[in-house]
Amino acid sequence: MEEEILKKIEAQDQKLKEIHTSIERMRKYFLWTLIITVVTILLPLLSLIFVIPWFLKIMSSAYSI
Repeated sequence: MEEEILKKIEAQDQKLKEIHTSIERMRKYFLWTLIITVVTILLPLLSLIFVIPWFLKIMSSAYSI
């Protein structure tokens, strides 16, 4: 009886280690997804804050007499 309980506890311990490994992999995946999202979406939007006024200044000076 006691051996059976120890085997079940060891099996649960092994499963917990597998779950922990899987969760760590998912956490890294979500972290990189967030980083890539910030780089591909937010940085271009922030750069537009500087590019649009510069572009308008050049265009207005090109058409002024």
